[in-house]
This record gives sequence, structure tokens and C-alpha cells, in this order.
Amino acid sequence: MRLTNRAPHQMAAGQVPDAMPAPAPRMNGGWSDRSTDRRHNLYAALDLGTNNCRLLIARPIWDGFRVVDAFSRIVRLGEGLGGSGRLSSEAISRAVDALKICRDKIQARGVHRARLIATEACRSAENGEEFSTLVREETGLDLEIIDRATEARLAAVGCSPLADPSSDGVILFDIGGGSSELVWIERQHNGFSSAPKIRSWISLPVGVVNLAERHGGMAVTDEVFEDMVRDVEPMLEAFPQKAELTKACSRLHMLGTSGTVTTLAGVHMDLPRYDRRRVDGFWLTDMQINDVVGRLKAMSYEERVANPCIGRERADLVLAGCAILEAFRRAFPCARLRVADRGLREGILIELMQADGVWRRSSRASA
Repeated sequence: MRLTNRAPHQMAAGQVPDAMPAPAPRMNGGWSDRSTDRRHNLYAALDLGTNNCRLLIARPIWDGFRVVDAFSRIVRLGEGLGGSGRLSSEAISRAVDALKICRDKIQARGVHRARLIATEACRSAENGEEFSTLVREETGLDLEIIDRATEARLAAVGCSPLADPSSDGVILFDIGGGSSELVWIERQHNGFSSAPKIRSWISLPVGVVNLAERHGGMAVTDEVFEDMVRDVEPMLEAFPQKAELTKACSRLHMLGTSGTVTTLAGVHMDLPRYDRRRVDGFWLTDMQINDVVGRLKAMSYEERVANPCIGRERADLVLAGCAILEAFRRAFPCARLRVADRGLREGILIELMQADGVWRRSSRASA
């Protein structure tokens, strides 16, 4: 089996993407599908990042899609990449093992269309294309190594339904393992939905993995934390229209999609175990973020491992993510942050379903 489905459209790096109207995705919603049986119209979105391998399989419903299967595993594909410039054999092995599970799920579900993307680790590694070829040979999956502009657009499409319609816009950020995207989305006359109007954006060559590798993620003192923040702050000077965005912050809110912000929300709520339903869409105030980051900085590595919303796989990365977020907050001070447990995969699903016109067909079928 070979699965390969390219994007409905491509965009050059640096180009501001066009808005793409789509219904807001209602994942695992309670709507009962009364239209023609569309069980064969399953869509898959796979995101292989520097740290995680994630898969969603969903089918369209009248106002979005319903997830029918999912998979997530931390593979640390970019481990050691900053020093060697190459994906290590151990990291490749971990990623291929996870991708084989994704392939089996896609096959078992009889997926109609799929888009399988790889991001910063494969973009920056000397052997990124070699890895992609190996994946094709070992699993039959055809990975698409996307550029940073595409990554920013997909995050915006996937997350914009969570934007507060009373705000003038949002500052969307995605803190990844090897890169972080920051996107200024403006409100349109019809609100946000999943038709993001992107005014400007930037992709930074820093994420939780490479920042933690440079500074150490296990024993993080206040001084080490500040060093990490200072690493990121100069990168933000290149943000297009930075001065205008800073002035507009009082009318905007932040919208974060990453393991960093979902962890912050879970720790803030003292969840006994991570619960996506409670985290996705949760609001954090500026003071609450300060409080939970302070709690994390005061924890030992072993205490972070023991926390049910962090665990061993994130314990050495979470404070690097907090440092990146802190740099964002200092540059663009907003009073509120909304947490999104969604992102690239949801953006992929929306774009694929839009390209197939499934919601138009659904509307006719339900009429």
C-alpha cells in the first residue's frame, strides 16, 4: 500500500495564505448522521514532528467532522539533531515503529483520503529526504515534508474556531519540538470560524527539543530559564509588523496549540489525569500562567515526572516550552490565553474535506 495525497493547494514560504472557509470542526460531537451512509468517506491526517507522531482519522458530519480513531506517540525524531545535523538511527527506528502503527490503523479503517506531513526535523536534517524514502519502503506511507508557511497555515485553519469572536484577532502560536510558529490572525466581518485571515506570521528555528538540548531540561534554575528566554527573544524582532501587533495586544488574545500549553492547563487544574475534553478551549489569565509556570520551575525533575499531566516523556521539555511562551508573552502582552488541543491534523482534515466538497454534499443530503 502507498498512501499519498498532496495538499489541495500549496503556498510559497513567506506568502500570506488565502482564507479557506470551512465549518468549525466539532470533534466527537453528538450529532446523529441522518444523511446517506458515508462511512467509506474516512479521512486521515498524520503529523510527524520533531517530538511527536500523531494521527487522526475522521469522517465528515454536517458541521465539521467526527474523530473515529487517533494515535499519538512521543518519538523524539529530532533528538540530537542540533549537534549532528542528522536524524539518528535510534530516532528513525522509533519513528518508523510509530508510523507502522499509523499505517495499520489507516488500512484497517479503509481511509478515503489522507495527507501525511513531516515538519521541522525532516526539513532541517541532512538525511531528511533519505528518511522519507526509508519510510516509504518500510511502511508504504508517502511523507510530505512541508515548508514553514504551510505549517503556519494548517495550524491557523485547525485552531481558529477557538478564537473569541468578540476580540479583534488572535496571536496563534504553535511551540513544536524543533520550530515554533507565531501567527497574527485578524477577525473578519463574519468572525473567525475556520476561515483565518492571516495578517503576518513567522516561523522560529527553536522548539522544546533543541532548546532543552542547548540548556538542559532536567535541572532548570531561574538563571537557566532566563537564558532560554533570552535565546528566543531576539528571534521575535524579525516578526513582520511587530510594532503594530504589540500596540494591538489589548484587543487580542493568545491562542496556543502545543504540548506546552495543554500541560500548563492540566497542571493548573490539578487534573488527576490528562483530559482533552477539559483542556481544549480552556482559558488561562496572565496571572494564572505566571502561577503555573512558577509551580513548574519550583518542581524537581522527579516531581515533574510524577505529575500526571507531564510524565517522564515531557518532564525534561516542559520548561523549555514555558521559556518560549514567556518570550512570546513579553513581546506581545495579552491578558488571556486560550488553550487548543488541536492544530495541524485538524487543519489538514478541514482542507481535505473542503477540497472534496463534503459539507456541500452533506447539506444537500440532509435537506
